Amino acid sequence: MKEKALQFLFKHGTLLVTGALILFFSIIIDEFLSYSNFSDILRSISIVTFVAIGITFSLIVDGFDLSVGSTVSLATVTSAAALVLYRQELFIALIIPILLGVLIGLFNAFLAVKIKLPDLLATLAVMYIINGVQLTYTKGFSIYNNMPLESGGTAPGRFIPSFLYIGQGELFGIPFSALLMIAAVIVVHLFLQYSRPGRLFYMTGSNREAARISGIPVNRYRTYAYVLSGIFASIGGIILASRIGTGQVSAGAPLLMDAVAAAFIGFSVFGAGKPNVVGTFFGAVLIGILLNGLTMLNVPYYAQDILKGSILIGALALWHLQKK
Repeated sequence: MKEKALQFLFKHGTLLVTGALILFFSIIIDEFLSYSNFSDILRSISIVTFVAIGITFSLIVDGFDLSVGSTVSLATVTSAAALVLYRQELFIALIIPILLGVLIGLFNAFLAVKIKLPDLLATLAVMYIINGVQLTYTKGFSIYNNMPLESGGTAPGRFIPSFLYIGQGELFGIPFSALLMIAAVIVVHLFLQYSRPGRLFYMTGSNREAARISGIPVNRYRTYAYVLSGIFASIGGIILASRIGTGQVSAGAPLLMDAVAAAFIGFSVFGAGKPNVVGTFFGAVLIGILLNGLTMLNVPYYAQDILKGSILIGALALWHLQKK
């Protein structure tokens, strides 16, 4: 009986908790079920989901990328700088952050795969480096329309409507960023589950030595994972910048904990017992609903971190029990 109860929790615990939170918040908060509030939840979830998908790729190959939060911040700042400081068009504002994400992923892979530093320590060091770079570039100031310049006058560019549409626009009444998120989850899920490269990612992470003996280019797939992590974090940063309409310094720092929690919660969704993008999405939904409800109840942000940490501990405990 006990084993059946645990198996039920492994498979459906996340969904039950999510449903319970929706019911609880809808009872005590009149506006919780409103369209505008759910639009806000979807927009916030879309950013966390993109960042968490990147973390999921690193977890699949038995690694861990702690630099995603700083990568989000750098992408937010560089996309804003391209538009506001250099008057570039949409393509440049999108491609520069994504290319930086690729470079960060390659640097992480160089340290963890080539130099063979522990993944946690390597990406932690890169996190601090990226944070220092974006703070040095901005001198600690956010980038926004009509911002004053040191040389005098104001910034020549602005956030263009096509860029703002990514984070603020709607298509068929659904936030555009949410549609991007859903498309990304579907594509990545199909890639990981039904393509040969997707299976090789999982084989690399499950037993690195056995995968190497089988002829799988293990180091190449670990490098791919970190590059993809950097790209998805950069996309999250682009969506964040377009949503808030500023290049906010260190804006991605709070997203690290949310994305990590979403990725690890995903281990227990439907009893998967491994990193998977569908579980990561449901983990992001759970985190998004929780934070939205707590914010509407005026719970201080520092108390929210306590709850997020507790949820992460619970998800890790369930995963550990499932492995045993």
